[in-house]
Amino acid sequence: MKEARSESVGDQPVRVTVFVRGQVQGVGFRWWTRARALELGLAGHARNTDDGRVEVVAQGSRLAVARLVSLLGEQPSTTRRPGHVSGLSTPLEGSLRDDLSGFLER
Repeated sequence: MKEARSESVGDQPVRVTVFVRGQVQGVGFRWWTRARALELGLAGHARNTDDGRVEVVAQGSRLAVARLVSLLGEQPSTTRRPGHVSGLSTPLEGSLRDDLSGFLER
């Protein structure tokens, strides 16, 4: 007999990539993103891209990842997010990675 899983949809692990547009480089945005991700128990990274965006890869529970994405784009920021966000890409789900731990600024 199979055991019933008590894991809810919100607890299921997910990995997403989102690109943040706006004044988000050179203002502490990656540091702020790392702090919020660690508070939420997420693994991944935030890195500057050559076109001025910040790429955020986050892995953890679906609810925690959704919360981070919400914080990245909320207007106005309730958490003193530095810089100015003009938009976010649609979060792209990817395959879970077993080798991710911690959250890095790259």
